[in-house]
Amino acid sequence: MIIGIKTNHIALQYSDRKKADIFFNKILGLNKIKTFTLSKELSNDIFDIKEEVIVDVYSNMWAYFEVFITNIETQYNFEHICIEVGNIEEFLNRCKNYKIEPKYVKKGDRELLFIRDFSNNLYEIKEKQT
Repeated sequence: MIIGIKTNHIALQYSDRKKADIFFNKILGLNKIKTFTLSKELSNDIFDIKEEVIVDVYSNMWAYFEVFITNIETQYNFEHICIEVGNIEEFLNRCKNYKIEPKYVKKGDRELLFIRDFSNNLYEIKEKQT
């Protein structure tokens, strides 16, 4: 029997710390609960990247994001994060207030909703079902 799994945290990188705070705090509504510095040695051991990096942690009782602040360039890939929001219209209004544009993608008879944050991370957005 396989024991159920749960996501513990999601780690992303941002080059602009202020924009990270806007996205995770103002748009997603998460609190910055701590900041730590990953040493150059530990960064190298884990990621093969020889860089000391500041990590801001944003969380609530359902989500936990580690945001690595770095100028290392990323490329597009298939990675994305799917999140549920309580009210899509309110969420989209917050996005538009910060000039984050929704992207709608047709899939059969349904429409999928995506956004990209300030660091080009892709999020699929779904409304919580009650």
